[in-house]
Order: sequence, then structure tokens, then C-alpha cells
Amino acid sequence: MNRLARSTSPYLAQHRDNPVDWWEWGQEAFDEARRRNVPVFLSVGYAACHWCHVMAHESFEDEEVARVLRDGFVAVKVDREERPDIDAVYLSATTAMTGHAGWPMTCLLTPEGEPFWCGTYLPRPQLLQLLGAAGTAWAEREQEVRAGGEHVVRTLQQAQAASRREGAVTEDVLAGAVAALSRDFDVEHGGFGGAPKFPPSMVLSFLQRHHARTGSATAARMLLETTTAMARSGMYDQLGGGFARYAVDAGWVVPHFEKMLYDNALLLGVYVDLLASLDGPDRTLAERVVRDTAGWLLREMRTPEGGFASSLDADTEGVEGATYVWTPAQLTEVLGPEEGRQAATLLGVTDSGTFEHGRSTLQLPVDPADPQWWERTRGALLAARAERPQPGRDDKVVTAWNGLLVGALARAGAWCDEPEWVDAARRCAHLLTDLHLVGGRLRRSSRDGRVGAAEGVAEDYGNLVTGLTVLHTVTGEARWLHEAKALLSDAMDRFSDRSGGFHDTAHDAEPLVLRPQSSGDNAEPCGHSALTAALVSYGAVAGSADHLARAAQAVDALGGLARTAPRFAGWLLAAAEDLARGPLQVAVATGGDAPGAAGLVEAARRAGAGVHVVVGEGDDHGIPLLRGRGTVDGAPAAYVCRGTVCDVPVTDVGALARALPPVRLP
Repeated sequence: MNRLARSTSPYLAQHRDNPVDWWEWGQEAFDEARRRNVPVFLSVGYAACHWCHVMAHESFEDEEVARVLRDGFVAVKVDREERPDIDAVYLSATTAMTGHAGWPMTCLLTPEGEPFWCGTYLPRPQLLQLLGAAGTAWAEREQEVRAGGEHVVRTLQQAQAASRREGAVTEDVLAGAVAALSRDFDVEHGGFGGAPKFPPSMVLSFLQRHHARTGSATAARMLLETTTAMARSGMYDQLGGGFARYAVDAGWVVPHFEKMLYDNALLLGVYVDLLASLDGPDRTLAERVVRDTAGWLLREMRTPEGGFASSLDADTEGVEGATYVWTPAQLTEVLGPEEGRQAATLLGVTDSGTFEHGRSTLQLPVDPADPQWWERTRGALLAARAERPQPGRDDKVVTAWNGLLVGALARAGAWCDEPEWVDAARRCAHLLTDLHLVGGRLRRSSRDGRVGAAEGVAEDYGNLVTGLTVLHTVTGEARWLHEAKALLSDAMDRFSDRSGGFHDTAHDAEPLVLRPQSSGDNAEPCGHSALTAALVSYGAVAGSADHLARAAQAVDALGGLARTAPRFAGWLLAAAEDLARGPLQVAVATGGDAPGAAGLVEAARRAGAGVHVVVGEGDDHGIPLLRGRGTVDGAPAAYVCRGTVCDVPVTDVGALARALPPVRLP
């Protein structure tokens, strides 16, 4: 075994038996490169990445590649999920050099960390050719190579400074973002753009809030058509629940089969919010997605310590999607001839197949006529699928992604009356605040109850603060709001760029050749958006005008992005919508088990996405919005506030509904 055997990252541990003399990122590796005066070979990937596995098998298990790397380089392996700061720096370099980027990411660095060559997947012959040419260039033209690396870093620093897009996010800007999104909307399949097609979870959260505030029919159409298409698609696991990373086609038929925790946490939140605005079959579909996704998360992704694993692999024993795809013959084998044909018709399983080698992904374009038959059939197929080899699981617990899930799972449990889900969110929050918080500072991840060394980045703080704040609103437990306040205070001090925005890394973090500062959302909220959303959430629930003012400043610090590229500003736009609506806060004093409280709570939640509903017995000093507020003449009461302006309390569901008209989707 090499040095990676000691790592808390499953991705790095996958390479522990390579003949490559791997180092983890750190001062020791770069000291070794300086001592030997050789370049650093940097390989960045993650556990669920298909082509990372391919490159590992082709090249990193190869003795000749290992020898060349050992003789002429210091080879460093990085898990992009464990070190998003390192990934961000060299992803920017790869994009600048090649015009595109992805994983596996392959970079050659000077011993000072400056990149002089960047690329992605390389077959073994091309990799050996690159290493040979780079070794020769370093031996014969070292100063020229070093100068090239220095030039790349200067260019990246200038580009990052120029990418900051300030601008006030007015109501006209929010409406303009919806109009811009509609021009990129796929009217045939839902979603935005063509293939490959990613779930636009953060944009959907924005559209939900915009519709709740304005009643925009355009926002409602894009929201409902996209969420329905995804829920019925091959990208959604129709048997076990949960969403795959993305679809390789525009019609959502064939997924890239990896399942990521952050996607499912974000999408769980989207579908929970749909429950507030739907009735009839559409609501039934949304609730099924919520229940099945929550069930999958609790069944397959929860760790023994109470956290949630990062991902399930795209591959099963080296074959992509093998666990999930079916042929008509396989359906018949499980269900019998007649029911097998019926299932094939329902699920779009054809003789020619929708995937590779005559196999099909499972879609559910219409609901089955007999729901009981479908539940039996689904159970039988799921049991049969469980007998197949299963994809690998990356079981490290990432703070940011678990923070997203704490909030989504708590809200789902409250909406669906599933206290077990709320308990799971609470237990996860305990893990994050007890284990991941070391000396008052967040760490990025843990595995098997052992916390990693990597410091938390801005998204870790922002997403966890939001999750803890939501957990406080659902449970009424003061601890979570106290924890959120302390974390947010620390983040404001350590991540601020002193001009309204936020860096991705803290001012006292390990120095890199570039201090990353994200300029927009990608697969998950960027650090700036995450902290902005945290300010809105905490400010609303704590009743803090100071935090809300800081949130408005943060929105405008990146507000230009809302005008020019709203698809990459969904989380920021959602925060801006919350601010434009007030934000809207409803505190319900229940008076214990007094009748009528449940009706007030449901009426408040039906005000749509973005409403902050806090529930407690009343006059509770652990719940700021209920401080000095209680029942009215012994009856449960609802206190409605918009920003810092509050209405008189109401005790009647009808009166609350008039004050907060329920949001309905067409």
C-alpha cells in the first residue's frame, strides 16, 4: 500500500494499492518536489466518477506509468469533494488553458504549485507522451516552464477579479431573470438547454419563490413542466427513489448513473416546496418523489454515525449503470410473461433498448391504472435488483451537503408528518456540530466517525447554517439557532472580502497560488450564494435586521450575474426573492396541544416557497420570533411579519389565509 491508505477519503483510498508513489496534497509533497527539483503531477477526481475509474485502471495501475511518475515527478492525488478549494484553483487553470474542464483533471505544477500544463482524461499512451515531453522540458528549459506557470497564475488572478459582477437586484431584475430563463427553456422536455441536461435545482427554487411572490405564469410553467419531466424520467430511480447526477440526452431518458447527495438534498427541497402549491395528481407525484427520495436517503445513504454518504458510484463492477437497467426478458423472469410485458410497456423497456446492449432505463411517463399492482411490481423488481451487484458508495460525510440535507429532510418530515425524518435530520445535525466542529472551526468532512484535516470552506458554513436554522423552525429547539449564530458570525469574519462578497476560503486557510472566489452556482450553491442564503434564513428566523441588511448587500455584490447568466445564479436569486417578499415570517404560538394549531401551521406553509414558519408553545425565549408572543385568549395564534413589519396576531385559519393567500400552481 502507498501513502493513501491512511486517507479519510474513499476516493484516495481506492488508489492505495496503485504502484504509483502517491502523496496527499500537503506541504510535505511540495517540499519533496523542491528537494528533488521536479514537477508535481496533480490528479484530481472523485469516487463516483466513471472516467476517473477508467484512467486509474489504464494508467495508475500500470507499472511503466508508475515508474515514469516516480522517476521524474511527485505524484499528488486530490479528492475534489474533500478539497473543493484546490479543485477550484486548478479547474480555473484547466478551463483557461483548454476551454473546458472536468474530471479526472490532470495538471502539471511547479514545486511552488503554479500550473504549466492542464487537461482532463488521458489514455495511457498520451499520458506517457505528456510525461516524457514535460520531463524533457523541465530538464532543458526549467526557467521557461516556471515563467509559464507564473504567467498562468497572474492571468487567473486578473480573470477572477474581473469576474465579480456587482449590481442591484431589483424587482425588474428578478422578472428579467425569469424572462431570460424562458428563452433557454426546453418547451418539449422541460429543463434548460440541450444534452447533457442537468437538474436545475437551484433555478427551480428561484422560480418557486418568484411564483409565490408574483404569481408569474411563466415561472409556474417552467417549474411544473421541469419537475414533472424529471420525476417521470430515466434520471429518476423509479424503483428505489433518488435522482442520478444528470441525463446524457435532452429528453432525460439515459442518466449518468452516479447519485450525488447534494443533488438529492437540493431536489428534495424543491419537491417539498411543491407540496405547498399543488393539489390532485400533480401533488400525488410530488409527494411520491419526496417519500421515495427520503426513503432512499435513509435506507442507502445514512452512515452509522448519523451522517449521509456523499455518493453512489456510476459503475457497478466496472460497468456503468449495470445495477439499474433492464431488458424485457429480465422483467419477465421476475414478474412472469403477462406482468412482465405490462411492466415493459409502462416503464419504456424495449427490445432494442434505450441504453447500451439492448438494455433500458426505467421511465414512468404515466401513472399505472392500478396503483396496488404497481406497488407489488415495484417491490418485486426492487428486490430482484438488490440481488445484483451494487454500486460502490463514497461514505465520507461532507459538511456542506449534509447541511443542505438537514434542512430539506426536516421540512420533508414536517410536511409529510414523518417524525423519523426529523429525527434523522436532528441526528445528522448533532454529528456535524459535535464532530465536524473542532476548536470552533468547521472541518470539511469525516469518515467512520473520524474527522478529516481539511478546513471547511464558505459553502460548508453557509449550507450548515441554513440547515440548522430550518431545523430550529421545525423542532422549536433553541440549540440549533444558537449554533447557527455562532457559525455565521465566524464566517462573516473569516470569509468576507470586505466589499459585500465572500471568498471561498478563509483568510487564515492554507495559502494556494490563487485564493478562490466563486462567481456563480454550478452543481451546488457556491460559497457566496450559500452564505447569502444563510444570512437571509438566519435573519428571518432570528428577527435580525442586521443580518437581513448584510444579506441584501451580498445579493448585490454578485447581482450582475442575475442579469447576465441567471442559470448560474439560482441560489442567489432565491435569496433575493426571499428578501423581496419581506422575507415572510410566520410564528405560530400553539399553546401546547390546543386545538386549531395544526390548521394555522398548514395555512402558513401553503403561502408557498420561502415562507419561514416557526412553531412553538408561545412566549418562548428560545424562539426569537415568539419572544413576548403567546396564545390569544387561550387560542393558538399566528404572527405574520414581512421583514421587520408585523401584522396583528390571528387565531382563525380563514383570517390567516386572507393575510397569506395560498399559492397554487396551475
